[in-house]
Amino acid sequence: MNCKEPIIRLRAIEPEDLDLLYRIENDVRLWNVGTSNVPYSRYTLHDYVANASDDIYVDRQVRMMIENEKGEVVGIVDIVNFDPANRRAEVGLIILNAHRRQGYAASTLRQLSEYALKVLHLHQLYAFVDVRNEASLCLFRKMGYQESVLIHDWLYDGAEYGDARMMQLVF
Repeated sequence: MNCKEPIIRLRAIEPEDLDLLYRIENDVRLWNVGTSNVPYSRYTLHDYVANASDDIYVDRQVRMMIENEKGEVVGIVDIVNFDPANRRAEVGLIILNAHRRQGYAASTLRQLSEYALKVLHLHQLYAFVDVRNEASLCLFRKMGYQESVLIHDWLYDGAEYGDARMMQLVF
């Protein structure tokens, strides 16, 4: 793990990202950390990329690609379940296997928090984390998220249910 966080850039999804998005969305190993457990077709994802308004107030979500200093995509981050009335949103984060444990997740959460506070004027971000995913729990704690509610049988991995911890960052 690097002592210094790497420099990253968050950017909108482009049509060129379709193949990577397709691989991420259809990776069954990730289905238990997201809200969907069905495969997506290239057509559906292409339609999403082509028709997303890039307006969080319209779409109630924003998805961004995470690039490193070399311009390589190292992951994807989502702000979903945007609730403007209560000024909160849920965070989803995937760092590609080849780029894990290099500080990209921490850099992303730091930059995302700044964006959420200064641009979106949110009061809080939250994430639901599998209690068995100690690396993610540690990351969110490190980034200032507080452990909140323990939710029993919240996540299903195709074979069994698992508990999730709600992690909250209140600005």
